[in-house]
Amino acid sequence: MEKRLPTSDQNFVESLIPQRFPFVMVSSIADYTENQLISGLHIHEENIFVHNGIFQASGLIEHQAQSVALHTGYKFYLLGKEAPTGYIGAIKSFEAYVLPETGDLLKTEVKILNEIMGVTLVDAVTKLNDEVIAVSQMKTVVK
Repeated sequence: MEKRLPTSDQNFVESLIPQRFPFVMVSSIADYTENQLISGLHIHEENIFVHNGIFQASGLIEHQAQSVALHTGYKFYLLGKEAPTGYIGAIKSFEAYVLPETGDLLKTEVKILNEIMGVTLVDAVTKLNDEVIAVSQMKTVVK
């Protein structure tokens, strides 16, 4: 398979994750390696996690989790396979320092710390204009 990065092709990005509109919280991939991915999300007013123009902390968590799913989905795409469905297994820690607003563009870097038997442990850092606004460590589980 060809490496199609960076990309903001929404159809391609959505083909790599199990979520569908209106629950898609990733809109681009800036970079990918075996142990890391940088994703993006342009926040629109119609996003289900936007309340009074503010993207809520629960949306940040979902964006980070979908960034992990995007990493898995892209890995499977490169292997010519269909991406598996997964879910958040545990959130070890999460801190939001700033809640972004409609129109903002988030960049999230997920680093794979450990992956064994369908369980992936990651660190996620979300930035807005190069400023860290949220960090987490979570486990995701592939069905």
